[in-house]
Amino acid sequence: MRIVIGEDSALFREGLSRLLTENGHDVIGTANSADELVDVVRAVDPDLTIIDVRMPPTMTDDGARAAVILRAESPARPILMLSQHIETRHVVGLVGTGGFGYLLKDRVLRVGDFLDAMRRVVDGGSALDPAIVAALVTPTRIDDPVAALSAREREVLALVAEGRSNSAIAAQLVLAERTVESHMRSIFQKLRIDEAPDTHRRVLAVLTQLRQ
Repeated sequence: MRIVIGEDSALFREGLSRLLTENGHDVIGTANSADELVDVVRAVDPDLTIIDVRMPPTMTDDGARAAVILRAESPARPILMLSQHIETRHVVGLVGTGGFGYLLKDRVLRVGDFLDAMRRVVDGGSALDPAIVAALVTPTRIDDPVAALSAREREVLALVAEGRSNSAIAAQLVLAERTVESHMRSIFQKLRIDEAPDTHRRVLAVLTQLRQ
């Protein structure tokens, strides 16, 4: 996998680069500012771009805004946000395009899980930390259909947002796969997402939740 890393911390950038190289990936570019990142990605067109949220020049949400620019130029470009901070202003639109991940540095506990998340994003799936989902899903309207979801259904939907299959969700929550399937049917019903040949109901369910 050909990867570009946008990260202003030299120690983290070099450490991540070495980790990825040791696991068989090719880090073809790095950048320590959002402006430089956009230029590097345009020049080398990587398979995956890993981006910190807070980067120079403002150290606020420059990385997220760079991701929006890069996605506008290439809608299928896989992007993985990797940050210590939760930035919700820009990410909803990025999640809706697929091939997007947002992980929190302090919550990535196993290298294998991180590498799996990278692969899911490159394959067009998603990889969202539950804290990111939780920051985006608080119901705000009385008629909000998301408010009808049970705590367990919200938990299942958060794992769907991470790109997990029903079998993976069942394993993580220690449930039978049929129970997860039952929760998914209930989620679709409560969110009023009918089955249709040209739609992906799991993606629509996640987007419905994130847009509330």
